[in-house]
Amino acid sequence: MSGPHRPLKSAVVAFAALIATASALSPCTLAVVAGKATPDGRPLLWKNRDTTSYRNKMIAFAGERFKCVALIDAEDPQAKEIWAGLNEAGLALMNAQADDLGGPGKDGADNGRFMRIALGRCADAAEFEALLKATAGTYDLTANFGVIDAEGGACFFEAAPASYRKFDARDPAVAPFGYIVRTNYAYTSPDPLQGGGFIRFERASHLFQTARGENRLTVKFILQEAARDLVHEKLHSYPMAAALPADAAAPLYIHTNDTINRNSSVAAAVFQGAPSRDKAYLATMWVALGQPVTAVALPFWPGAESVPAASAGPGTAPLNDVSRALVAFLYPDVRGRMPQYLNLTRLRTYGGEGVLPKLLRIEDAVLDGTARKLSEWEARRPDARAVAAFQDEQAKAVFESLRAAFPDLAPKE
Repeated sequence: MSGPHRPLKSAVVAFAALIATASALSPCTLAVVAGKATPDGRPLLWKNRDTTSYRNKMIAFAGERFKCVALIDAEDPQAKEIWAGLNEAGLALMNAQADDLGGPGKDGADNGRFMRIALGRCADAAEFEALLKATAGTYDLTANFGVIDAEGGACFFEAAPASYRKFDARDPAVAPFGYIVRTNYAYTSPDPLQGGGFIRFERASHLFQTARGENRLTVKFILQEAARDLVHEKLHSYPMAAALPADAAAPLYIHTNDTINRNSSVAAAVFQGAPSRDKAYLATMWVALGQPVTAVALPFWPGAESVPAASAGPGTAPLNDVSRALVAFLYPDVRGRMPQYLNLTRLRTYGGEGVLPKLLRIEDAVLDGTARKLSEWEARRPDARAVAAFQDEQAKAVFESLRAAFPDLAPKE
């Protein structure tokens, strides 16, 4: 580990207070992948959530028609708004803010509320589109909504307050390689210079183009490469390959306001669609509760009818607390705009091997164990108790592994 670090509590508080200066309200990086572009034929949906609301947790709830599991702000325990979610029919839904679709007095204030309603009500992308059409002008929406379903649907909807446009990843005229990347601007915007996330869009597009050519658009690729990417292509900055200073007292910092893994990234969600409508229960929501380079992804299913204690809690989630402790360690300077700068030396040298190798070992075990469990479930559908038990087992193992891997950083309780 390189150098001493300030007391954890004060660093976390100071970082939280200043992060708003480093980011817009809710920029995100997204992608939707049609089954024709994945090795197993199942669609994928991805969101790196960037926001000033850094306290995230998971919640299970019953919607109008369907049981659901979703990512929410800890300050919203009733889940009046959700920011990514999956229902028992196999519909997965998430969004990115698109301010260029708004207008006077319209800023997407209803994006999260609309998604909460839609997730509980809609069985597939067609029903989601019907809801958008039926409620046009009712909600304040300015968003790129990403959707996949158990029928193989995989699309984006650019939604303005009174209109929308669909982009289907299965349509070769729209997505010739079977995937669509989005950040925080809309193709249908009346002003192409508005919006944001252009640098992240370019980087994500390059990553997905390479992975598609190598036939490895998978959950693991998105979680472990795309979601955690720290490259700034405009600056020709490739930090994981850069030479580190010989003097640990003069560490190398990198600017992370325009990278995919941003200083304001608070969670990553990846959805793997169901293989068919009759096996919608196999659709899986993977969530890393925290900035991706400080967190480990866990699987969630609406069929569990609950979420593990480590991912929930009456306030913030314990897993989120661990991530925030690591964030405070990696962004130790809280003056001015310094919360935009990650201490790369610490990231790459902590414990002799660096932070990421420790996280990826833990995550690989979860990915492998979940793949085996899903194979069992495909042969025989589990009941809610069995699904919940597996979720809980994975969350507990990850929480304890993180505390063991980062004994001087992770909260003791």
